[in-house]
Amino acid sequence: MTSNTMQTVERGAGELWGQIIEVWNTSFLGASVGEGISALLVMILALTLRGLIARWIIGALKKLADKSRTNLDNAVVDALSGPLKLIPVVIGLFIAIQILDVHGELMAGARIIQSLIAVVIFWALHNAVSPVMKSLSGLRRVLSSVMVDWIEKALRVIFVIVGAAAVLQIWDIPVGPIIAGLGLFGVAVGLGAQDLFRNLIAGILILTERRFLPGDWIKVDGVVEGTVERINFRSTVVRRFDKGPVYVPNADLSDNAVTNFSRMTHRRIYWMIGVEYKTTAEQLRHICEQIRAYLTDNAEFAGPPDVPQFVRVDSFGPSSIDIMLYCFTITRDWGEWLRIKEDLAYRIKEIVEGAGTGFAFPSQTIYLDDGAEAFLPPSLKARPVEGARQATLPAARGEDGSEAT
Repeated sequence: MTSNTMQTVERGAGELWGQIIEVWNTSFLGASVGEGISALLVMILALTLRGLIARWIIGALKKLADKSRTNLDNAVVDALSGPLKLIPVVIGLFIAIQILDVHGELMAGARIIQSLIAVVIFWALHNAVSPVMKSLSGLRRVLSSVMVDWIEKALRVIFVIVGAAAVLQIWDIPVGPIIAGLGLFGVAVGLGAQDLFRNLIAGILILTERRFLPGDWIKVDGVVEGTVERINFRSTVVRRFDKGPVYVPNADLSDNAVTNFSRMTHRRIYWMIGVEYKTTAEQLRHICEQIRAYLTDNAEFAGPPDVPQFVRVDSFGPSSIDIMLYCFTITRDWGEWLRIKEDLAYRIKEIVEGAGTGFAFPSQTIYLDDGAEAFLPPSLKARPVEGARQATLPAARGEDGSEAT
Protein backbone atom coordinates (compact mmCIF):
# COMPACT_ATOMS: atom_id res chain seq x y z
CA MET A 1 0.00 0.00 0.00
CA THR A 2 1.17 3.50 -0.78
CA SER A 3 1.78 6.10 1.89
CA ASN A 4 -1.23 8.12 0.73
CA THR A 5 -3.47 5.10 1.17
CA MET A 6 -2.12 4.46 4.65
CA GLN A 7 -2.67 8.05 5.64
CA THR A 8 -6.25 7.89 4.32
CA VAL A 9 -6.97 4.72 6.31
CA GLU A 10 -5.45 6.16 9.46
CA ARG A 11 -7.38 9.39 9.06
CA GLY A 12 -10.67 7.47 8.52
CA ALA A 13 -10.03 5.26 11.53
CA GLY A 14 -9.35 8.30 13.63
CA GLU A 15 -12.54 9.97 12.50
CA LEU A 16 -14.50 6.76 13.21
CA TRP A 17 -12.97 6.48 16.66
CA GLY A 18 -13.79 10.11 17.30
CA GLN A 19 -17.40 9.55 16.34
CA ILE A 20 -17.53 6.48 18.58
CA ILE A 21 -16.15 8.53 21.47
CA GLU A 22 -18.60 11.32 20.78
CA VAL A 23 -21.52 8.89 20.68
CA TRP A 24 -20.28 7.23 23.86
CA ASN A 25 -20.05 10.57 25.64
CA THR A 26 -23.23 12.27 24.47
CA SER A 27 -25.82 9.76 23.19
CA PHE A 28 -27.57 9.04 26.54
CA LEU A 29 -29.51 12.24 27.35
CA GLY A 30 -26.38 14.26 26.81
CA ALA A 31 -24.33 12.00 29.09
CA SER A 32 -22.00 9.16 28.27
CA VAL A 33 -23.24 5.65 27.65
CA GLY A 34 -21.33 4.50 30.70
CA GLU A 35 -23.11 7.04 32.84
CA GLY A 36 -26.40 6.00 31.34
CA ILE A 37 -25.69 2.35 32.08
CA SER A 38 -24.72 3.32 35.62
CA ALA A 39 -27.96 5.26 36.05
CA LEU A 40 -29.95 2.31 34.68
CA LEU A 41 -28.23 -0.06 37.10
CA VAL A 42 -29.06 2.30 39.97
CA MET A 43 -32.76 2.26 39.00
CA ILE A 44 -32.73 -1.55 38.76
CA LEU A 45 -31.17 -1.67 42.23
CA ALA A 46 -33.82 0.76 43.53
CA LEU A 47 -36.64 -1.38 42.15
CA THR A 48 -35.02 -4.43 43.74
CA LEU A 49 -34.85 -2.64 47.09
CA ARG A 50 -38.51 -1.73 46.67
CA GLY A 51 -39.35 -5.42 46.47
CA LEU A 52 -37.16 -6.16 49.49
CA ILE A 53 -38.87 -3.41 51.49
CA ALA A 54 -42.25 -4.81 50.56
CA ARG A 55 -41.25 -8.33 51.54
CA TRP A 56 -38.92 -7.97 54.52
CA ILE A 57 -38.99 -4.53 56.11
CA ILE A 58 -42.74 -4.01 55.98
CA GLY A 59 -43.24 -7.64 56.99
CA ALA A 60 -40.99 -7.09 60.01
CA LEU A 61 -42.91 -3.95 60.94
CA LYS A 62 -46.17 -5.86 60.75
CA LYS A 63 -44.79 -8.58 63.05
CA LEU A 64 -43.74 -5.93 65.57
CA ALA A 65 -47.15 -4.32 65.33
CA ASP A 66 -48.87 -7.65 65.93
CA LYS A 67 -47.09 -7.95 69.27
CA SER A 68 -48.61 -4.73 70.61
CA ARG A 69 -51.93 -4.57 72.44
CA THR A 70 -53.51 -1.97 70.15
CA ASN A 71 -54.50 -2.15 66.49
CA LEU A 72 -53.42 1.41 65.77
CA ASP A 73 -49.85 0.51 64.82
CA ASN A 74 -51.10 -2.29 62.53
CA ALA A 75 -53.38 0.16 60.75
CA VAL A 76 -50.59 2.74 60.44
CA VAL A 77 -48.19 0.17 58.96
CA ASP A 78 -50.81 -0.92 56.43
CA ALA A 79 -51.55 2.71 55.53
CA LEU A 80 -47.89 3.67 55.08
CA SER A 81 -46.76 0.54 53.24
CA GLY A 82 -47.47 2.08 49.82
CA PRO A 83 -45.54 5.34 50.42
CA LEU A 84 -42.66 3.39 52.02
CA LYS A 85 -42.33 1.26 48.89
CA LEU A 86 -41.93 4.42 46.81
CA ILE A 87 -39.03 5.84 48.87
CA PRO A 88 -36.30 3.55 47.32
CA VAL A 89 -37.54 4.51 43.85
CA VAL A 90 -37.23 8.21 44.73
CA ILE A 91 -33.71 7.70 46.09
CA GLY A 92 -32.65 5.64 43.07
CA LEU A 93 -34.08 8.18 40.66
CA PHE A 94 -32.25 10.98 42.51
CA ILE A 95 -28.90 9.17 42.23
CA ALA A 96 -29.54 8.31 38.57
CA ILE A 97 -30.31 11.93 37.75
CA GLN A 98 -27.17 13.05 39.57
CA ILE A 99 -25.14 10.62 37.46
CA LEU A 100 -26.67 11.82 34.20
CA ASP A 101 -26.77 15.51 35.09
CA VAL A 102 -23.01 15.92 35.19
CA HIS A 103 -23.16 19.30 33.46
CA GLY A 104 -26.30 20.59 35.21
CA GLU A 105 -28.33 20.39 32.02
CA LEU A 106 -31.19 18.21 33.27
CA MET A 107 -33.15 21.00 34.97
CA ALA A 108 -36.32 18.89 35.09
CA GLY A 109 -34.62 16.24 37.19
CA ALA A 110 -34.81 18.22 40.43
CA ARG A 111 -38.47 18.99 39.82
CA ILE A 112 -39.22 15.33 39.23
CA ILE A 113 -37.58 14.42 42.53
CA GLN A 114 -39.43 17.19 44.38
CA SER A 115 -42.73 16.11 42.84
CA LEU A 116 -42.18 12.51 43.91
CA ILE A 117 -41.28 13.64 47.44
CA ALA A 118 -44.49 15.67 47.60
CA VAL A 119 -46.43 12.64 46.37
CA VAL A 120 -44.87 10.43 49.07
CA ILE A 121 -45.62 12.93 51.85
CA PHE A 122 -49.23 13.64 50.95
CA TRP A 123 -49.91 10.01 50.06
CA ALA A 124 -48.72 9.01 53.52
CA LEU A 125 -50.86 11.73 55.15
CA HIS A 126 -53.88 10.68 53.09
CA ASN A 127 -53.52 7.04 54.14
CA ALA A 128 -52.73 7.84 57.78
CA VAL A 129 -55.98 9.79 58.29
CA SER A 130 -58.15 6.67 58.59
CA PRO A 131 -56.20 4.81 61.34
CA VAL A 132 -55.63 8.02 63.31
CA MET A 133 -59.31 8.96 63.25
CA LYS A 134 -60.33 5.44 64.26
CA SER A 135 -58.05 5.63 67.27
CA LEU A 136 -59.72 8.80 68.58
CA SER A 137 -62.44 7.05 70.56
CA GLY A 138 -62.99 10.10 72.78
CA LEU A 139 -63.65 12.27 69.74
CA ARG A 140 -66.16 9.73 68.49
CA ARG A 141 -68.04 9.91 71.78
CA VAL A 142 -68.19 13.70 71.57
CA LEU A 143 -68.97 14.18 67.88
CA SER A 144 -70.52 10.78 67.00
CA SER A 145 -69.01 8.19 64.68
CA VAL A 146 -70.75 9.56 61.59
CA MET A 147 -69.39 13.08 62.13
CA VAL A 148 -65.87 11.67 62.59
CA ASP A 149 -66.27 9.69 59.36
CA TRP A 150 -67.30 12.87 57.55
CA ILE A 151 -64.23 14.69 58.96
CA GLU A 152 -62.06 11.78 57.83
CA LYS A 153 -63.40 11.99 54.27
CA ALA A 154 -62.93 15.77 54.22
CA LEU A 155 -59.31 15.51 55.43
CA ARG A 156 -58.49 12.93 52.79
CA VAL A 157 -59.92 15.16 50.07
CA ILE A 158 -58.00 18.15 51.47
CA PHE A 159 -54.70 16.25 51.41
CA VAL A 160 -55.31 15.23 47.80
CA ILE A 161 -56.06 18.84 46.77
CA VAL A 162 -53.13 20.31 48.70
CA GLY A 163 -50.78 17.64 47.33
CA ALA A 164 -51.86 18.36 43.77
CA ALA A 165 -51.38 22.11 44.37
CA ALA A 166 -47.88 21.46 45.77
CA VAL A 167 -46.89 19.48 42.66
CA LEU A 168 -48.25 22.22 40.40
CA GLN A 169 -46.31 24.83 42.36
CA ILE A 170 -43.11 22.82 41.93
CA TRP A 171 -43.54 23.01 38.15
CA ASP A 172 -44.19 26.79 38.34
CA ILE A 173 -47.82 26.39 37.37
CA PRO A 174 -49.77 29.21 39.08
CA VAL A 175 -52.38 27.80 41.43
CA GLY A 176 -54.18 31.09 42.15
CA PRO A 177 -55.82 31.48 38.73
CA ILE A 178 -56.87 27.84 38.81
CA ILE A 179 -58.52 28.32 42.21
CA ALA A 180 -60.22 31.50 40.99
CA GLY A 181 -61.51 29.71 37.94
CA LEU A 182 -62.75 26.85 40.06
CA GLY A 183 -64.47 29.39 42.33
CA LEU A 184 -66.39 30.88 39.43
CA PHE A 185 -67.19 27.41 38.20
CA GLY A 186 -68.35 26.47 41.71
CA VAL A 187 -70.71 29.45 41.81
CA ALA A 188 -72.22 28.43 38.50
CA VAL A 189 -72.59 24.83 39.64
CA GLY A 190 -73.96 25.94 43.01
CA LEU A 191 -76.79 27.85 41.38
CA GLY A 192 -77.87 24.67 39.65
CA ALA A 193 -77.21 22.38 42.61
CA GLN A 194 -79.04 24.14 45.39
CA ASP A 195 -80.81 20.93 46.36
CA LEU A 196 -77.45 19.18 46.78
CA PHE A 197 -76.14 21.86 49.15
CA ARG A 198 -79.45 21.98 50.98
CA ASN A 199 -79.25 18.27 51.70
CA LEU A 200 -75.58 18.59 52.65
CA ILE A 201 -76.34 21.29 55.22
CA ALA A 202 -79.30 19.25 56.47
CA GLY A 203 -77.00 16.26 56.95
CA ILE A 204 -74.58 18.38 58.97
CA LEU A 205 -77.47 19.60 61.15
CA ILE A 206 -78.64 16.03 61.69
CA LEU A 207 -75.19 14.97 62.86
CA THR A 208 -74.74 18.09 64.98
CA GLU A 209 -78.07 17.62 66.74
CA ARG A 210 -77.49 13.85 66.96
CA ARG A 211 -81.07 13.15 65.95
CA PHE A 212 -80.20 9.59 65.04
CA LEU A 213 -77.20 7.41 64.31
CA PRO A 214 -76.64 4.29 62.19
CA GLY A 215 -78.49 1.39 63.77
CA ASP A 216 -81.30 3.53 65.22
CA TRP A 217 -84.95 2.70 64.56
CA ILE A 218 -86.65 5.88 63.38
CA LYS A 219 -90.04 6.90 62.00
CA VAL A 220 -90.90 9.97 59.95
CA ASP A 221 -94.63 10.26 59.36
CA GLY A 222 -95.42 10.01 55.68
CA VAL A 223 -91.77 9.42 54.74
CA VAL A 224 -90.22 6.24 56.12
CA GLU A 225 -89.92 3.94 59.12
CA GLY A 226 -87.01 1.57 59.59
CA THR A 227 -83.40 1.20 60.70
CA VAL A 228 -80.77 3.78 59.73
CA GLU A 229 -77.85 2.20 57.84
CA ARG A 230 -75.76 5.10 56.52
CA ILE A 231 -75.83 8.89 56.68
CA ASN A 232 -74.26 10.18 53.48
CA PHE A 233 -73.56 13.73 52.34
CA ARG A 234 -76.81 14.00 50.39
CA SER A 235 -79.11 11.23 51.62
CA THR A 236 -79.62 8.75 54.42
CA VAL A 237 -80.15 5.05 53.80
CA VAL A 238 -83.01 3.69 55.92
CA ARG A 239 -83.80 -0.02 55.64
CA ARG A 240 -87.47 -0.76 56.19
CA PHE A 241 -88.62 -3.77 58.18
CA ASP A 242 -89.40 -5.59 54.94
CA LYS A 243 -85.63 -5.25 54.22
CA GLY A 244 -86.13 -2.75 51.41
CA PRO A 245 -83.63 0.15 51.45
CA VAL A 246 -85.02 3.69 51.22
CA TYR A 247 -82.75 6.58 50.18
CA VAL A 248 -84.21 9.60 51.95
CA PRO A 249 -82.88 13.12 51.22
CA ASN A 250 -81.39 14.63 54.35
CA ALA A 251 -83.65 17.66 54.00
CA ASP A 252 -86.73 15.46 54.52
CA LEU A 253 -85.25 14.14 57.75
CA SER A 254 -84.17 17.59 58.93
CA ASP A 255 -87.40 19.48 58.22
CA ASN A 256 -89.85 16.85 59.56
CA ALA A 257 -90.47 15.47 63.03
CA VAL A 258 -88.42 12.31 63.57
CA THR A 259 -89.36 9.71 66.18
CA ASN A 260 -86.29 7.80 67.34
CA PHE A 261 -87.57 4.63 68.97
CA SER A 262 -84.03 3.52 69.81
CA ARG A 263 -83.75 6.39 72.30
CA MET A 264 -86.66 5.08 74.39
CA THR A 265 -85.72 4.43 77.99
CA HIS A 266 -88.47 1.79 78.40
CA ARG A 267 -91.27 0.17 76.41
CA ARG A 268 -94.87 0.75 77.48
CA ILE A 269 -97.75 -1.71 77.88
CA TYR A 270 -101.21 -0.11 78.03
CA TRP A 271 -104.24 -2.38 78.25
CA MET A 272 -107.91 -2.07 79.24
CA ILE A 273 -108.92 -5.40 80.79
CA GLY A 274 -112.68 -5.93 80.77
CA VAL A 275 -114.23 -8.35 83.29
CA GLU A 276 -117.85 -9.43 83.64
CA TYR A 277 -120.40 -7.30 85.52
CA LYS A 278 -121.09 -10.18 87.89
CA THR A 279 -117.56 -9.74 89.29
CA THR A 280 -117.76 -8.72 92.92
CA ALA A 281 -115.80 -5.88 94.54
CA GLU A 282 -113.68 -8.40 96.44
CA GLN A 283 -112.82 -10.20 93.21
CA LEU A 284 -111.85 -6.88 91.59
CA ARG A 285 -109.52 -6.06 94.50
CA HIS A 286 -107.98 -9.52 94.30
CA ILE A 287 -107.35 -9.22 90.55
CA CYS A 288 -105.72 -5.78 90.86
CA GLU A 289 -103.54 -6.84 93.81
CA GLN A 290 -102.34 -9.98 92.05
CA ILE A 291 -101.44 -8.07 88.88
CA ARG A 292 -99.56 -5.45 90.93
CA ALA A 293 -97.68 -8.18 92.77
CA TYR A 294 -96.69 -9.81 89.48
CA LEU A 295 -95.36 -6.52 88.10
CA THR A 296 -93.47 -5.74 91.32
CA ASP A 297 -91.84 -9.16 91.66
CA ASN A 298 -90.87 -9.43 87.99
CA ALA A 299 -87.46 -7.85 87.34
CA GLU A 300 -88.35 -7.32 83.68
CA PHE A 301 -90.74 -4.51 84.57
CA ALA A 302 -89.72 -1.01 85.66
CA GLY A 303 -91.52 0.79 88.44
CA PRO A 304 -91.74 4.09 90.30
CA PRO A 305 -90.00 6.47 90.58
CA ASP A 306 -88.40 5.73 87.19
CA VAL A 307 -91.71 5.24 85.40
CA PRO A 308 -95.38 5.34 86.41
CA GLN A 309 -97.24 2.09 87.02
CA PHE A 310 -101.02 1.76 87.41
CA VAL A 311 -103.40 -1.16 87.88
CA ARG A 312 -106.77 0.45 88.67
CA VAL A 313 -110.49 -0.13 88.10
CA ASP A 314 -111.02 2.55 85.51
CA SER A 315 -114.60 2.61 84.29
CA PHE A 316 -117.93 0.81 83.89
CA GLY A 317 -118.17 0.10 80.22
CA PRO A 318 -121.22 -0.85 78.13
CA SER A 319 -120.65 -4.55 78.78
CA SER A 320 -117.70 -4.80 81.18
CA ILE A 321 -115.95 -3.42 84.23
CA ASP A 322 -112.67 -2.05 82.84
CA ILE A 323 -109.35 -2.38 84.67
CA MET A 324 -106.60 -0.13 83.33
CA LEU A 325 -103.09 -1.66 83.15
CA TYR A 326 -100.32 0.88 82.53
CA CYS A 327 -96.71 -0.26 82.95
CA PHE A 328 -93.26 -0.25 81.34
CA THR A 329 -90.71 -2.94 80.58
CA ILE A 330 -87.00 -2.45 81.14
CA THR A 331 -86.03 -3.90 77.79
CA ARG A 332 -86.28 -1.80 74.64
CA ASP A 333 -85.84 -4.73 72.29
CA TRP A 334 -89.03 -5.35 70.36
CA GLY A 335 -88.74 -9.14 70.39
CA GLU A 336 -88.08 -9.25 74.14
CA TRP A 337 -90.96 -6.83 74.72
CA LEU A 338 -93.33 -9.11 72.83
CA ARG A 339 -92.25 -12.09 74.93
CA ILE A 340 -92.71 -10.18 78.21
CA LYS A 341 -96.11 -8.95 77.11
CA GLU A 342 -97.15 -12.49 76.20
CA ASP A 343 -96.11 -13.80 79.64
CA LEU A 344 -98.08 -10.98 81.26
CA ALA A 345 -101.18 -11.92 79.25
CA TYR A 346 -100.91 -15.55 80.40
CA ARG A 347 -100.59 -14.45 84.03
CA ILE A 348 -103.57 -12.06 83.86
CA LYS A 349 -105.76 -14.81 82.42
CA GLU A 350 -104.73 -17.12 85.27
CA ILE A 351 -105.46 -14.39 87.84
CA VAL A 352 -108.90 -13.57 86.44
CA GLU A 353 -109.95 -17.20 86.15
CA GLY A 354 -108.49 -17.97 89.58
CA ALA A 355 -110.62 -15.22 91.09
CA GLY A 356 -113.77 -17.03 89.95
CA THR A 357 -114.84 -14.60 87.23
CA GLY A 358 -114.23 -14.15 83.53
CA PHE A 359 -113.49 -11.70 80.79
CA ALA A 360 -116.37 -9.72 79.35
CA PHE A 361 -117.25 -9.42 75.72
CA PRO A 362 -119.69 -7.07 73.93
CA SER A 363 -123.24 -8.18 74.77
CA GLN A 364 -126.82 -6.88 75.19
CA THR A 365 -129.52 -8.10 77.61
CA ILE A 366 -133.26 -7.96 76.80
CA TYR A 367 -135.84 -8.46 79.60
CA LEU A 368 -139.36 -9.73 78.72
CA ASP A 369 -142.47 -9.14 80.96
CA ASP A 370 -145.05 -11.98 80.71
CA GLY A 371 -148.04 -9.85 81.91
CA ALA A 372 -147.92 -7.19 79.19
CA GLU A 373 -150.29 -7.20 76.22
CA ALA A 374 -148.70 -7.56 72.85
CA PHE A 375 -148.89 -4.60 70.49
CA LEU A 376 -151.25 -5.04 67.55
CA PRO A 377 -151.47 -2.67 64.59
CA PRO A 378 -154.72 -0.62 64.38
CA SER A 379 -155.74 -2.39 61.20
CA LEU A 380 -155.87 -5.72 63.01
CA LYS A 381 -157.78 -4.26 65.96
CA ALA A 382 -160.43 -2.76 63.66
CA ARG A 383 -160.98 -5.93 61.64
CA PRO A 384 -160.27 -8.99 63.74
CA VAL A 385 -160.16 -12.23 61.85
CA GLU A 386 -163.04 -14.54 62.70
CA GLY A 387 -162.01 -17.61 64.60
CA ALA A 388 -158.57 -16.24 65.23
CA ARG A 389 -157.21 -16.18 68.70
CA GLN A 390 -155.50 -12.96 69.83
CA ALA A 391 -152.01 -13.76 70.98
CA THR A 392 -150.52 -12.28 74.06
CA LEU A 393 -146.79 -11.65 73.87
CA PRO A 394 -144.52 -10.29 76.60
CA ALA A 395 -143.37 -6.75 76.06
CA ALA A 396 -139.66 -6.04 75.94
CA ARG A 397 -138.39 -4.00 78.80
CA GLY A 398 -135.09 -2.26 79.14
CA GLU A 399 -132.79 -2.52 82.12
CA ASP A 400 -134.46 0.59 83.67
CA GLY A 401 -137.86 -1.19 83.66
CA SER A 402 -139.43 0.81 80.82
CA GLU A 403 -141.32 -1.07 78.17
CA ALA A 404 -139.92 -1.28 74.68
CA THR A 405 -142.13 -0.21 71.78
